Amino acid sequence: MNQGSRAVQSAIVVEQLNHFFGTGELRKQALFEINLSIASGEIVILTGPSGSGKTTLLSLMGGLRSPQLGSLRILDTELVGAAKQVAVEARRSCGYIFQAHNLHSSLTAQENVMMGLEVHGSYSRLERRDRAIEMLSLVGLEQRTQYYPESLSGGQKQRVAIARALVSRPKIVLADEPTAALDKQSGRDVVDLMQKLAKEQGCTILMVTHDNRILDVANRIVYMEDGKLVKALES
Repeated sequence: MNQGSRAVQSAIVVEQLNHFFGTGELRKQALFEINLSIASGEIVILTGPSGSGKTTLLSLMGGLRSPQLGSLRILDTELVGAAKQVAVEARRSCGYIFQAHNLHSSLTAQENVMMGLEVHGSYSRLERRDRAIEMLSLVGLEQRTQYYPESLSGGQKQRVAIARALVSRPKIVLADEPTAALDKQSGRDVVDLMQKLAKEQGCTILMVTHDNRILDVANRIVYMEDGKLVKALES
């Protein structure tokens, strides 16, 4: 009984996960026997040197790549060996924040955020617009809704990216180096904002970062090296 309730409370459960790139003689193992459980509502930072497998693990969790061996469950949905539609549904439960913003230069801030709802297919254009404006207000960009990315600062672009990731009220937010291109104050503002909105929306955050200035926001810090989880620290 207790085991069952604990499983339900886990947003992400990874067991004996291995991942490879390439085939034949070029086949190279990127992840080795990863075991990790992240509770609902937990904020976890994944850190370690470049090339240690952090982004690979994050992309598997977000459904951007297909996991190969082991077990990877997102909100109790198994992704290893899952049908394409199952993976798509799991991806809809996640908000993804990329290191380089990945904003569309031809779209306004509002239109970029609206795109975060289009994959769900269940919102009218008016609903998408209203939700986008609301979320941009929450991240302090109510005066910038019609600005294009080229007219926004780095911190403002990252706020748009956060708004896009959170507009669908995802249960899980996956963030890949969200402060890498930002100065100290902008980076702190962005992370504090993620923490605040995630708590208000009751979602789980897994953040890849090299930024030692923001480690204090985490409930737990997980360290990776050479494709392996080597230690986990309580923050």
